[in-house]
Amino acid sequence: MSLLTVPARRGLRRTVGALTGVLAMGGVLFAAAPAQAQPALPYGTVTSPAGLNVRQFPSTDSSVVGFLAYHAQTGLTCKVRAQDIDGNTLWYLMRGSSHERWLSARYVANTGTVPYCNTVLTSAASLVAQQHPHAKG
Repeated sequence: MSLLTVPARRGLRRTVGALTGVLAMGGVLFAAAPAQAQPALPYGTVTSPAGLNVRQFPSTDSSVVGFLAYHAQTGLTCKVRAQDIDGNTLWYLMRGSSHERWLSARYVANTGTVPYCNTVLTSAASLVAQQHPHAKG
């Protein structure tokens, strides 16, 4: 025998039914949420819980020109050896910006192979020379 009155049992059934419906809807909505797209390879993910300053040049003496939050992902063009940050001398050049934007590799986990910038820049200069063989300077 139940300790609840008939009206109390009906109210409880309604509440349980409503919660079941809400959970079912939440599950459907969760399953339908699109996954966030990752940048093209190579890319980096910020590992510092405090986030990461984006610099004009590969040095902490350089101006801060932006900020990336913890777990933010960004495309990487190439890397150079520059100022040592906690034992790591690598800095990444961000991809897709009209101005140079640098990130200390100490606080970025890279995915994919990031070439050194001298290789990337030499290849780009060769490609331009091939496309425009008679261009001057």
